[in-house]
Amino acid sequence: MTALPASTAAHSTAARCPAWSQEPLQSPLILLQSLGQVPAGWPETPGMDTSEHTPQGGGLVLVRRPVPAPRGLREELKGRLQGGCVCSWARAWALVQALVPVTHWLPRYRPREALAGDIMSGLVIGIVLVPQAIAYSLLAGLQPVYSLYTSFFANLLYFLLGTSRHVSVGIFSLLCLMVGQVVDRELQLAGFDPAQDGPGPGANSSSLNASAAGQDCGRDCYAIRVATALTLMAGIYQVLLGVLRLGFVSAYLSQPLLDGFAAGASLTILTSQLRHLLGVRLPPHRGPGMVVGTWLSLLHSAGQANLCDVLTSAVCLVLLLATKELSDRCRHRLRVPLPAELAVIVVATVVSHFGRLHERFGSSVAGDIPTGFLAPRAPEPALMQRVALDAVALALVGSTFSMSLAEMFARSHGYSVRANQELLAIGCCNVASAFFHCFATSAALAKSLVKVATGCHTQLSSVVSAAVVLLVLLALAPLFRDLQRCVLACIIVVSLRGALRKVAEVPRLWRLSRADALVWVATAATSALLSAEVGLLVGALLSLLALAARTQRPHAALLARVGDSACFEDAAEFEGLVPEPGVRVFRFGGPLHYANRDFFLRSLYSLTGLDAGRAAARTRGPGAGQGAPPTAPALLPAAAGFHAVVVDCTPLLFLDAAGLATLRELRRDYEALGVALLLAACNPSVRGALGRGGFLGQAPGGPADDGQLFHSVHAAVVAARALRGTP
Repeated sequence: MTALPASTAAHSTAARCPAWSQEPLQSPLILLQSLGQVPAGWPETPGMDTSEHTPQGGGLVLVRRPVPAPRGLREELKGRLQGGCVCSWARAWALVQALVPVTHWLPRYRPREALAGDIMSGLVIGIVLVPQAIAYSLLAGLQPVYSLYTSFFANLLYFLLGTSRHVSVGIFSLLCLMVGQVVDRELQLAGFDPAQDGPGPGANSSSLNASAAGQDCGRDCYAIRVATALTLMAGIYQVLLGVLRLGFVSAYLSQPLLDGFAAGASLTILTSQLRHLLGVRLPPHRGPGMVVGTWLSLLHSAGQANLCDVLTSAVCLVLLLATKELSDRCRHRLRVPLPAELAVIVVATVVSHFGRLHERFGSSVAGDIPTGFLAPRAPEPALMQRVALDAVALALVGSTFSMSLAEMFARSHGYSVRANQELLAIGCCNVASAFFHCFATSAALAKSLVKVATGCHTQLSSVVSAAVVLLVLLALAPLFRDLQRCVLACIIVVSLRGALRKVAEVPRLWRLSRADALVWVATAATSALLSAEVGLLVGALLSLLALAARTQRPHAALLARVGDSACFEDAAEFEGLVPEPGVRVFRFGGPLHYANRDFFLRSLYSLTGLDAGRAAARTRGPGAGQGAPPTAPALLPAAAGFHAVVVDCTPLLFLDAAGLATLRELRRDYEALGVALLLAACNPSVRGALGRGGFLGQAPGGPADDGQLFHSVHAAVVAARALRGTP
């Protein structure tokens, strides 16, 4: 058991950092001063000969810890099964607390500190939630009562299973849009008219009663069956992602992708609500080109607009936008946000009822909203098979937005969330609520911000919000019978302000990262012009391509010394740097793998001024084999002006098989030319790959194993200068 000393050349120049010792040692990691003996007070290590660790020429020696033998697959599985099969009351209770987090934090709840804030935020969210739930039913192509069901069950289920204290889970505009697109498609395939709003008050309740009584399924009944089948499939996907611990998958949906997707989907939502704002009946437009087709149809049908709906929409938009702007500017002074949506809905409902706007002017209204709950019903397997592919995008969007919001609020308030448990929570919200006539849910940013602003401390506020929704479902729902649909459309349009404002950030994003700006624009364009699913797919592919492009062509530079220090920097970026005579220091700003090996070699040859591959081939002579000795090893290096190349491996995160082969071939070519190849500042992953790949100890006639790897660029340069006797 010995630790190999640093190279003789490095010792003769008193290198500051030693070379790596590649032999595994049976002693702990210790630095021995080169004093010929162990310093006073140093503990003796049994079985360790300290004289073997003392370098002959000075400096320090790094003694490596022993590497434990890797466990085989059989042993690994056996150990995990044994650990997982041990059962006790403590482990069972810990499992229950992990799967149902409310059992962990509720017994520790502090009413004096948190109860007042939770009740206040819950009441405010409930007041905001009711009008939004009724409005978002237009996006999903469903009756308002189903949005209320969704809001009620989502709040209760996330209270039990969620790990975030502040997010508000319920209906989300982007998910409503995606659900509505699938519902409209299936309605059209089933022979229903997706654009039908219902003949008037009373039509909705008849459909619901027929559904509950088991009679023939009408349009509204079939629509909610499609939505519940889609929701159940999306929830199953999310639960599987959580069980398999695949929460990291959502990390590949970058923030520019999500912002672009939100902007493109918002434009689609705005376009879909124009017919309600103007009170016109348009032919259905589905699939690619829906936005363009809808706008063209609006231009042709503008003369048929309902004057009552147009005036109502204009007044509501002005009031909502003015109130929102006032609330944003005075948010630091207001303890609770202004309930603009609720006030507009109450006033509009009263005016519509007593003005008889539906009977006198033909204005479209919400219709009857039944009270109570429908009997649970399992989604139909045949419909689940039809929408299985659509549920993939729905599950990814819902889980990504939910996890990103949960992590954002956790960081800002100093606690942690579990990504896989968040997937389980959102998935269970969708799976369980699908049996109670609900559709897809996720966390929503706007309502979550309101919760934080109104003093929310825990998810107990969700129970208060659910109680407000329950009150509406049991008693107050029929009061919204005469509410105009154009008012609901105004609420939806105003809620898109945040997403549409992100368009103004594209120039700043372009200056920051053109690749991210391209992802943003492409995702927004495809989401609006084609479909939400295609936009999500295009954005994900472009994000991955941009990530691959950054590693395929990283920045490469030659380094030079900063004055008399041991620091080296990019000679092209900084002035007054001192180049090392006879040594070229090369930095490659990324990993070395099969996709960028050619770029690595081109950059190195271009910056050093020597194509080692071609020069070595000419030096070996025609017909020479790969192992043939060079014929004139010292001619080309003299012309090139250097005798050693140091590769700064600090940014080199990893090596694959192709990258390792590139380094081996490069070293062979340089040896044929009499040039030494030294590696500096390799991380443990790269050092391990070099050792396993046979790069170390296979340089006949070249430097020894410990003379190839160095802790720092300075140590490598000192060793390289010593190869030619430079002081």
